[in-house]
Amino acid sequence: MEQVTDHILAAARKVIAVHINYPSRAAQRGRTPDQPSYFLKPSSSLTVGAAAAPSTVERPAGCELLGYEGEIALIIGKPARRVGIEDAWSHVEWVTASNDLGVYDLRYADKGSNLRSKGGDGFTPVGPGLIAADAVDPAELRIRTWHNGELVQDDTTEDLLFPFARLVADLSQLLTLEEGDIILTGTPAGASVAKPGDVVEVEVSTADLTTGRLVTRVAEGTTPFADFGALPKTDDLQREEAYGSREAAGLPAVGPVLSPELKAKLESVCTATLSSQLRKRGLNNVSIDGLTSTRPEKRIVGLARTLRYVPNREDLFKTHGGGFNAQKKAIDSLNEGEILVMEARGEKGTGTIGDILALRAEVRGAAAIITDGGVRDFSAVAAMDMPTYYANPHPAVLGRRHIPWDTDITIACGGATVQPGDIIVADADGILVIPPALAEELADDSIAQEREETFIAEMVQQGHSVDGLYPLNAQWRTRYQEWEAGKAND
Repeated sequence: MEQVTDHILAAARKVIAVHINYPSRAAQRGRTPDQPSYFLKPSSSLTVGAAAAPSTVERPAGCELLGYEGEIALIIGKPARRVGIEDAWSHVEWVTASNDLGVYDLRYADKGSNLRSKGGDGFTPVGPGLIAADAVDPAELRIRTWHNGELVQDDTTEDLLFPFARLVADLSQLLTLEEGDIILTGTPAGASVAKPGDVVEVEVSTADLTTGRLVTRVAEGTTPFADFGALPKTDDLQREEAYGSREAAGLPAVGPVLSPELKAKLESVCTATLSSQLRKRGLNNVSIDGLTSTRPEKRIVGLARTLRYVPNREDLFKTHGGGFNAQKKAIDSLNEGEILVMEARGEKGTGTIGDILALRAEVRGAAAIITDGGVRDFSAVAAMDMPTYYANPHPAVLGRRHIPWDTDITIACGGATVQPGDIIVADADGILVIPPALAEELADDSIAQEREETFIAEMVQQGHSVDGLYPLNAQWRTRYQEWEAGKAND
């Protein structure tokens, strides 16, 4: 197998990088582009790295966030100008591994061009081996990245947002891709931050062909930035972007949080009790009505994530219905214990979830799915341990009546308004939407109410009339307090 050499790198007049191309990365970033977008890296950022002779990259002095991104690099073999998708792959001569390095501390400085943040010397290691492009199917490549020996990225090119031939054809519409030019094709989820002393390895493979591991060591830069240019600076948003999540960056969570203690309290009381406490507070329109559960014996508590479907319009379905659409994005971004609530306008003439996506939600740890529309593959969905609340079974795909439109917005489901971060509590009696600000107080008062009702039930069982007992008058309340004190001393 041929190796990447300095001669090959010297032939690269352009290095072009794609922003987002893997569905897993799009889900992590929370945005899915309709079209590919690009930025340039200087050819001076290129370097070769192999296990026997790893390259070294400096984290510039004063910088905190040197991000690494394992990527597949395409090396152009013959000029391409205004080529079609069907012919584009023939203009690629080699496939190799790359590491799209950059410092998030300087992202602010160039208004999206990434010149300073991604263009530093050594910021584009490639190699070590070359795979002949005409020997592989570009949809069957595997990209893996190791950080200090731990596998952190592992994905394939099977379901890219923008297949490689499309990238080559798209770029060639406006500029000539020249022999030796390099295209970095995007990174999957799992990219993160490397620190001085760390080692990052990237490998591209397919069947029995491999590039070998591209090895890059990180060193600490010692030369400070001059004061006549942009200086490094960062914030928690950049830390979250660099590490991939607030949790990975060691940052506190933002937005509503359902503590284990509050969750346990809400799980201990029934929706009938919660409903009466909500009504005492003037909240009468907080139930999702008219739905059936595949697991009515289960009581679920979780934070709401939301998905909205709009009525199908054929031209809009072409642009929003396929690929990594809002439905798949919502499913693929669910976190442990969350509940996906779907607005389907009560439309029963098609399915809004089927077995594959429901399984994906269950695997990601979702507590439940709630839709006021239909469910496809009903037997398989009903057999899952995760409950699904639904209007009816229906065999049709969502494109018959719906377009998956947007996620994590305020929606309507089953006659109730649901916002992302609302607390959903459901059992055999129904589904309630609880404003997070009221949840703690509501849970405590519901627990107290159920304790009273346990006492009342015991008194009724002993033969007492409900008159004055239910609800408790002053006399019975005194007896209840005595009963409660006795239970506490048991």
